[in-house]
Amino acid sequence: MPLHEFRCSGCEEEFEVLVRKGETPHCPTCDSHRVEKLLSASRVRNALPVAGPCPPPEAGPCGPGCCRLPG
Repeated sequence: MPLHEFRCSGCEEEFEVLVRKGETPHCPTCDSHRVEKLLSASRVRNALPVAGPCPPPEAGPCGPGCCRLPG
């Protein structure tokens, strides 16, 4: 079940809700079903910042094809 952001057309409330396929969400503030889905950025947890093509040595071991592995 994906988490989506919505804005209510009636009261302008913005909210997040888990939506199942075929469900129509409603505003938790005014109970209106006139809501629009907002575009939101993906959330990534525990991601390493990547500034170059190869992760720094302190990032730990890397996998196949890593530039720090002997070729």
